[in-house]
Formats: sequence, C-alpha cells, structure tokens
Amino acid sequence: MSTPKDLRYSEEHEWVKVEGEKVRVGITHFAQSELGDIVFVELPEVGDEISADEPFGSVESVKTVSELYAPISGKVVEVNEDLNDSPEFVNESPYEKAWMIVVEPADAGEVDNLMTAEQYEEMTKED
Repeated sequence: MSTPKDLRYSEEHEWVKVEGEKVRVGITHFAQSELGDIVFVELPEVGDEISADEPFGSVESVKTVSELYAPISGKVVEVNEDLNDSPEFVNESPYEKAWMIVVEPADAGEVDNLMTAEQYEEMTKED
C-alpha cells in the first residue's frame, strides 16, 4: 500500500497536502481499498465552510455509503468536478486524480495535528 510521505493523514482516512496557503484533501489508498468500487462521490460547494472532524461529503461504493470527515476547518475554494463523471478515480488514483476539495484553512496549525505517513501506516496496521 502506498502512503505518500509528503502528506498528512486523519484518523478518518483523509489525506491533506499543503499547497502554499491552501490544502488539498482526498481519501487514502487504504480507505478506498476498504470501501471497494466507488460509484458516486458527493462533495460540498465552493464557498462552503467545513469544520474539522465534521462530515463534508460522502462516497458511495457497491458495498456502502461512507461519510467524508474534514481533516481541518476552513473554506472550500475548489472542488474536483471530475469525480462527478468519474468516481472510479478514487479507486484508480486516490492521491492524484481523485483529490476532492481544496480548502483555505481557518487555522493552518491544524495540519500539524494530523498524522505523518509513518503514524498513519502504524494506525492502519492495527485495523
């Protein structure tokens, strides 16, 4: 399983990539493999405010519907519209094509509270 070292991770299996003043958010390879084939992704609108540890959308697989939990608080400034037509990107490319939202963090320090790749790998070994 690949866990990119340059990202931070939440206990709810979201990843965060810091890009200057903004952060890009998606779900991890581990999460998509547990969910199975993704058939639908529901995301917030540009301009929506999200709150850390609160649901901001959902993914539907052939097995289940799972909430997406915000790893940080902030304002959604970009949404990956490609996932509307190609939800399978979540399975095929969770870290590249299947990013979900870009957020302007309310508090950039929240990213520091997220797990490193090593910590995330340790947590998923226990699951």
